Amino acid sequence: MIPPEYLFLLDLAGTFAPYIIITLSLNLEYGYGGIPNFGKALAVACGAFVAGFFPGRLAAELLNLGAGFDPMRYIRENSIVVTEINRVLASDALFGAGLLTLTLILAIVIGALLGLLVFYSFVKLRAEFLAMVLLAAAEVLLLIGYNYPPLVGGTLGVSLPDPFIWAGEYRFVAVTIFLLIMAVAVFLYVHKLMKSPLGRLLKAVRDDENAALAFGKDVTKIRMKAFVTSSAIASLGGALYAFYTGSVIAIAYNRVSWTFWPWVMVILGGAANNVGVVLGTFTFVAVRKLIIRYKYQLSPFLPFDVVWLDMLLLGIALLFILLYRPEGLIPEKPVRTLSLEKLMKYVGPKPARKAGIPISVERVKSILKKGGRGLS
Repeated sequence: MIPPEYLFLLDLAGTFAPYIIITLSLNLEYGYGGIPNFGKALAVACGAFVAGFFPGRLAAELLNLGAGFDPMRYIRENSIVVTEINRVLASDALFGAGLLTLTLILAIVIGALLGLLVFYSFVKLRAEFLAMVLLAAAEVLLLIGYNYPPLVGGTLGVSLPDPFIWAGEYRFVAVTIFLLIMAVAVFLYVHKLMKSPLGRLLKAVRDDENAALAFGKDVTKIRMKAFVTSSAIASLGGALYAFYTGSVIAIAYNRVSWTFWPWVMVILGGAANNVGVVLGTFTFVAVRKLIIRYKYQLSPFLPFDVVWLDMLLLGIALLFILLYRPEGLIPEKPVRTLSLEKLMKYVGPKPARKAGIPISVERVKSILKKGGRGLS
């Protein structure tokens, strides 16, 4: 039995991990690429809807439970079917792991395809109009999920098969550890990606699009890669959060929780700094959880309904950050250029002699003084 004092920490970690994945995806778009995605809830809801639609129906079909891919029967008999599936998963962890893996892969693929479709639909819009259109697109998907029951149960939602039910009373621990592992994996992937040439290209496009065009770079293609990758990562985060909660209801994937809050986290931590985003996300989630936990004890002392206390305090905090520290808790680090020693390692004198290029330290210094002209 998990001690009650640890449940809060597990809940904190379990909420923190999916948000890390989602804010890292937003940081990739906005922090590094300068794409103002105010429709982040679109990709998150996409992943959650995949988790709500696919694994239960597939498992029901494989186990011959009769519901399968019938458009409405699975929804009507959802609790009965999922209970039967969980009974099998409790004794067959491998089946659950396969179901989870397949669902996450499908969420990533569909999230990437959705990102590609949305990007090329609105690629010609200016930044401010793009932000509004993406916000509207997220609302459209939310309304579809809410008003079309065969997708994820409409207003009632659906329960998901639990691939961690084999852990018994430690299910909460198992799913939290898995989420944290996935969050670390996504962090390492995004960090490595931003250290690659693509990351430097994204910054170049963000800082001066005309200069990037002048150097022959395909700005649209570069932004497309960032947007599609970000959508795939956010969709993964949405699917993971759905498995964490064990159910999907469309109205839960609203613009406040999955667009505005991630923006606050990125701004709080520091855009274009992955470590800052992690710190900002943890700070935000921890403070919000503490406010929610203790706000009703403050009810007698406040002149308004405490149900809005977390939004009020965090909104005020955001205003102070924008006014007094707009760069965030950990500002973006400048790009490090090669030192003379590292430059000589690649262009001379030994590598140059091997390539048949006469070069010396004096020539490298001269090239550097001229701003790099003649290096090629």
